[in-house]
Amino acid sequence: MIVETRLKFLNNQPVARGNYILYWMQQSQRAEWNHALEYALYRANDLDLPLLVCFGLNSDYPLATARHYRFMLEGLKETAKALEEKGVKLVVRIGNPPAVTAQLAEKAALTITDCGYLRLQRQWRQEAASKIKCPLIQVESDVIVPVEEASAKEDYTAGTFRPKILRQLHEYLQPLKAAKAKRDSLGLNIESENCDDISGLMLKLNFADEDNLLDWIHGGTGEAKKRLEQFIENKLDRVPDERNDPAKNCVSRLSPYLHFGQISPIFVALAIRESGSRGSDIFLEELIVRRELAMNFVYYNPNYDSLTCLPDWALISLKNHADDRREYLYSLADLEAAQTHDQYWNAAQKELLLRGHMHGYMRMYWGKKILEWSPSPREAFQQAVYLNDRYSLDGRDPNGYAGVAWCFGKHDRAWGERPVFGKVRYMNEAGLRRKFDIDSYVEQIEAL
Repeated sequence: MIVETRLKFLNNQPVARGNYILYWMQQSQRAEWNHALEYALYRANDLDLPLLVCFGLNSDYPLATARHYRFMLEGLKETAKALEEKGVKLVVRIGNPPAVTAQLAEKAALTITDCGYLRLQRQWRQEAASKIKCPLIQVESDVIVPVEEASAKEDYTAGTFRPKILRQLHEYLQPLKAAKAKRDSLGLNIESENCDDISGLMLKLNFADEDNLLDWIHGGTGEAKKRLEQFIENKLDRVPDERNDPAKNCVSRLSPYLHFGQISPIFVALAIRESGSRGSDIFLEELIVRRELAMNFVYYNPNYDSLTCLPDWALISLKNHADDRREYLYSLADLEAAQTHDQYWNAAQKELLLRGHMHGYMRMYWGKKILEWSPSPREAFQQAVYLNDRYSLDGRDPNGYAGVAWCFGKHDRAWGERPVFGKVRYMNEAGLRRKFDIDSYVEQIEAL
């Protein structure tokens, strides 16, 4: 049973006389533990209609590159096969997602979609809602607690957000029963791209350059579940002692799969909780409180990707120190190429370039130094967002925007005042050397 607070009606159209129920899959790119899919199956079975799933594949998503599309297409290939086993056809078409959906919705009795929180994702759903002549119902499935239920406003720290979301977990952190279609849609004669031909799709999307691809990680729900299992077995117990140490690699690497909706956060949370590991509470704090605080941030703050998203104290302090002398200044090209005087920062940037990932602690240091080495806080913020969105496999994500903003004072408090940073928290390389064997981290990156 889907909790009703996961549902939102995006238009006021009546149920139409259609040939099928349509599920516009865009964010929750998986065939299991997907509330939007299960709700669509429930409505299809109730109305004795087949369920058709569609995905709009646009080639110009802002700052997305070949590595992002390849990872996503690997996941869609697996999802298409898993849906087929349920008697459901996945139609993938290249084009503007709302337009693709509206066209297929012309023969639908009603349309279901999943939920995205970023500006473009919300614009897509609004555009589709204005065009579709049957009901468009959004179902949240990529958070544990629906954003508007977790909090009715933007929360400024994890401290205010934590109690709100934790007291609702008992209602939302529940297993999801899977269903099959009573009437299959596999025989519907509807044109679709071939999800098995990933290389062909990459060419159609104008991504012929293989240089930006990653060979150490691949997309798909199956891969995500393997990584989760290995993390629980080999690393979760070490999390309390080693999670912040860049040289220890005590991380799950699940963020790309969560970003593309290839694994459910509820599935992950239940598996972590049921493990009984000493690291469970710390991991669940990151997965539930911190991740969903990021969703809260981008949902309620329209300026999440610009400096103006910051709290007043940080904006005022940074403005007061905007003209402070910087010992080092680096252009975007210098930063992008990892060409600074700081070997630790360079190693973090190289990890981003070569692996599409950066250790969480180094990401904080990385962002702080961009602030320190840029001509202005505004330019620093823009450069950090650009680098993270373009090169991180989980870029263009609420967690990424919240992470960048944190480096500039978001979800933090005022600290002692100092040049350039003002009252924003400061980090330096001496701290890295004091806390970790940071040279070992550099050696690992140089060996890539």
